[in-house]
Formats: sequence, structure tokens, C-alpha cells
Amino acid sequence: MPKTVTTSSQRLQFAEHIVAWQKVHGRNDLPWQNTQDPYRVWLSEIMLQQTQVVTVMGYFDRFLQRLPNVQALAAASLDDVMGLWSGLGYYSRARNLHRCAQAVVDKWGGIFPKTALELQQLPGIGPSTAAAISSLCFGERVAILDANVKRVLTRVLGFDGDLALASQERHLWSAAAELLPTATNAMPRYTQGMMDLGATLCLPKTPACTQCPVMSQCLANSQGNPQRYPVRTRKIKRSSQTVYLLWAHTERGDVFLSQRPAPGVWAGLFCLPWFDSEASLVQAIPEIWRARLEPMRPFLHILTHKDLHLHPWRLRADVGAAFDDLSGTWVSSQQWPDLGLPAPVRKLLLGDDGNFL
Repeated sequence: MPKTVTTSSQRLQFAEHIVAWQKVHGRNDLPWQNTQDPYRVWLSEIMLQQTQVVTVMGYFDRFLQRLPNVQALAAASLDDVMGLWSGLGYYSRARNLHRCAQAVVDKWGGIFPKTALELQQLPGIGPSTAAAISSLCFGERVAILDANVKRVLTRVLGFDGDLALASQERHLWSAAAELLPTATNAMPRYTQGMMDLGATLCLPKTPACTQCPVMSQCLANSQGNPQRYPVRTRKIKRSSQTVYLLWAHTERGDVFLSQRPAPGVWAGLFCLPWFDSEASLVQAIPEIWRARLEPMRPFLHILTHKDLHLHPWRLRADVGAAFDDLSGTWVSSQQWPDLGLPAPVRKLLLGDDGNFL
């Protein structure tokens, strides 16, 4: 650990700088802030995982309008939850959100546990998310370590351990715990300040070091190379897959949809029938309908670990048309917009102007 945050007084000063900065310059007007409601904080933390704030804002408001508390979420169907989540991506978050709400209601009487250790026992809540909920809502002295905070801490501390190794991440957790404020009433603003600092100033490629409240304590800044932190040698292995989608619809806007299996891409979502080849798609269509098949322009959809090369084929079918070789069902134009649909499928169905093509 660098000399700038070695002593107890220096560690206290670090926390004080973060708290004071957050009061004036941090994000204080987001819809999930200024509350100690664990349901809202938990929902925002899950939505914000690998998703930008500007994207989450609209989803957060719509979700709360339909499901305002953990009891409502637990009682909702998974299809309803997936429909509200549709387009936000990383759909395992929505499935875990539903499971977690049911566990809170069934095992905890609808009241979220107050400690990070207990929160981690719930589905979909990892150590950092648990710490965020317990510190923001209940003032627990526990450190968070999401991607933004890892970047802040590794730069301030000059921590060059490889975070691809679990042992090095544990060392960083320990260092983060040493920097916590001593007063529990300072924890909510400190935790929020660490997240805000990483999201607004301590950016991956262009950090605004001169505006940082802990610049004088930052070893990476004194070294002149903040971009080298954090260190992570293990790279994500990407793959690619070519998929053919059948967009069968009627003139009145009904769409033929099937539900994706779990596990797998878009598990549990409603999707256009999915094929591994053009030949298998054509073969699944009754011969009398094949002349109506129209290939559309292929496009690329990027997932975390995979590139999907999507080739949609459009088929204008009569109302009630039967596809004996396909699993799925016709869904009316009034119903399918509310289902959980993958973002590229929803965009395809609606077209660029937001209206059904």
C-alpha cells in the first residue's frame, strides 16, 4: 500500500475526501438515490450491472410502476418480469431478480436482511451488490468492489496484483475495507461517492485526474500512468454463431414466437424460431408457404462473449397458419409487445420508426 494512505489518519482523510466530494459533486438526483428502501437500491444495483445509467433510468421507473415492492415482484409471473426487462440484456439478472424476491418473501417475511453476509445468501446477489445494499440502506461498514470501485482503488493504491486471480482480488477487498470511514452514518455517502468517482472521473481511458478529490493520494497519478490499472491478464474468449430467424407474421400483426430453452442464449425469452442453417429454416416451412419466404438483410448482435450473426427471413402468412414442424404459437399484435423479447428481435419487429413493419 502506498505511503499516502498508510497511517490511520491518512486512511481517515481518504474517506473524508470521498464523502465531502460526493455531497457537492457526486450524483445525487438519480431515482434510486435519497432512499434507504432496500428494494429500490437492490433493483438499481442489479439493473446497473454492465449497463449504463442512461439506459437504466427508463427501465427502473417502468419496473417500479408495475412492481412497486418486493411482494409485487414475488407474486408476478416470470413472463411478466421478462417482459419488463426486455431490451435491457443479461437476462439471467431478471430471472435471479424474480427468484430473489420470492426468497425474500418466503424466507424473510418480505423484509430484506440487513447484513451483507445474509444478503449474499439470496439468489443473484454477490458480495459487492450485498455490500452496496447493506451500506447504503443500513450503514454497515463493508466495502463494495464493483468494476468502477476496483479501478479507483487500484489506481489510488498502485495495486498491480492481477485481478484475474482470486487471491489478488481478496487482497484488494482487504485494502478496501481498511479505507472505510469509521462512522457508520458516513457509509451511505462514502459508498455512493466511490461509485460516483469511478463512473464520472476515474474513467478507464480518460480519467479526469485534476478534478479528483483524492488525486494527491493517488499513486497511479504520481506515476503518470493511471490507465495501466487495474491489471487483469485473463482475456474473455469470444466466439461467433450464425443464426437464421423465421419472422412469420400475419397482415394484422400477429407473430409466431417460440420460447428459448434454458440454458442458452436468450434463455426463457420469446423469440422468432431459431435455426442453425438456411436449409433447416426452409425445411421447417410447409411447401405451400415457401414461395412467400423473403430473406432480409443480415445484421450483427454483440453479446458479452459471443457475436451473433443474425439472418432473418420473413414470411407473410394467413391467420391461423399451421407450422407442424415448429414449436411455438401465434401471439396477437396486442400481446407480443409486452412479452420478454430479445432486443434485436423487438427492434426487427418494430422497425426503425418504432412501428410494426
